Amino acid sequence: MGTPFGHLTTVTRLDGPPDATSHRYTGRIDDSWVLRPMPQGGVTTAIALAAMAAELDHPDQRLRTMHTMFTAQVPHGDVEADVEVLRRGRTMSHLRAEVRSPGAARGHIVTAAFGAERAGFDFTDIAPPPDVPLPDDCPSFRDPPPEDWEPAFEPMPFWMLRMEGRPALGNPPWADYEPDRAERANWYRFDEAPLRDDGTLDPFSFALLVDTMPGAAGEKLGPGQPPWFAPSVDLTLHVLDDCRSPWVLAHNTARHAGGGYASADMTLWDYGPGMDDPRPVAYATQVFLFSMT
Repeated sequence: MGTPFGHLTTVTRLDGPPDATSHRYTGRIDDSWVLRPMPQGGVTTAIALAAMAAELDHPDQRLRTMHTMFTAQVPHGDVEADVEVLRRGRTMSHLRAEVRSPGAARGHIVTAAFGAERAGFDFTDIAPPPDVPLPDDCPSFRDPPPEDWEPAFEPMPFWMLRMEGRPALGNPPWADYEPDRAERANWYRFDEAPLRDDGTLDPFSFALLVDTMPGAAGEKLGPGQPPWFAPSVDLTLHVLDDCRSPWVLAHNTARHAGGGYASADMTLWDYGPGMDDPRPVAYATQVFLFSMT
């Protein structure tokens, strides 16, 4: 709990009837998690997951899948999460939570399934993009841009203070290139990794890593576009495995854009302590909208 992400996902349950079907939790988002103009959507989603896990109180049942609808904006500051257990099962449970500012009518609505280990089958039928350079061989989002390039937006606290990104596949925003595929890949690492007792990343932090999908659309659109921003409409996350390394490769594609919206997906790849054993740890999809600034 000593990391910034640990503090972010520390929630407090308010007193209420012990037999109530839902309970309220409180938390706080400080301004270091702001991504323009609000905290990144994965930040608020992670708070919802933490509140649901606290309400479920079943360590053997781990997060398997979740879906968020970004119904209303949730600014930084105090937040509250109303959590309802939809079904508490022996091996799988389902919950719903809504995170919002105190007094707000709506916020982020999250549903999730938590499940225990089961007998089944094991296989992986996808692969990471080939010949991706490792993080030490990639520039950082924090490196200064060329002097003759004027960025559309000021540096954001989220990227400067909380999570570092290093592009591994795709073009920088100042490059003059001919657009091809809607595909990008970035290495991501928390400045202070939210590690669990077993040394793996807190899976709730995956919500922050995958809520970064507009990049693939930007790669497809290419240079010369008017400034635009891409607020999230929804986010679905499947947790596949534990993540062993602080560096995670986020492979991002966009399948379609039209009517002011776009559909994208992302796979998170953990390359292991030696950075030579890639395996998928999460898969996510998202619809976002284009906001022309």
